[in-house]
Amino acid sequence: MKSAPSGTTTDHGSVRKIKKYPNRRLYDTQTSTYVTLSEIKKLVMVASPLVVVDAKTGEDLTRSILLQIILEEESAGVPMFSEAVLSNIIRFYGHAMQGHMGSYLESHVQSFMDWQSKLGETSPALSPEVWAQFMQWQTPLMQNMFSGLANPSQSVMAQMQDQMQKQIQNNTEQLLGAMGLRTS
Repeated sequence: MKSAPSGTTTDHGSVRKIKKYPNRRLYDTQTSTYVTLSEIKKLVMVASPLVVVDAKTGEDLTRSILLQIILEEESAGVPMFSEAVLSNIIRFYGHAMQGHMGSYLESHVQSFMDWQSKLGETSPALSPEVWAQFMQWQTPLMQNMFSGLANPSQSVMAQMQDQMQKQIQNNTEQLLGAMGLRTS
């Protein structure tokens, strides 16, 4: 979920502003009440646009609060991310492809959400148990759908290698030029 700047409006109305105080308390300015991370999670679940700001500095803390909610969910029982997935995500920090990883994940998660939504529209009367059985049956489909995350296609790998080679060549030419040793 992306947070919109404070005071902007969306299809869902105005963006809900939550202030975080130094004592770690979260204050919902719309309802004039203190809220918990659990209550913020509920707002996220119903796609209510929100922004969390530091009460003193006005700094946007939305991402850190959302990450805190994910951490609590991951620690609460049935984690969504395996250690291998988390390790691979961490490895992208500082990597040449770091900038592309976020948009790649975002587009794939959005595709999955769209797919799930379409399935829900066509079968709204299915119970959670029936959905669970259906999803279990769909595991091979899901694995194929997200296989690009774990095993990028050959073309993506080739594209990454080309980009890295161009960057190395550029850096080498700049270094040689700076030393007065241009080879061209």
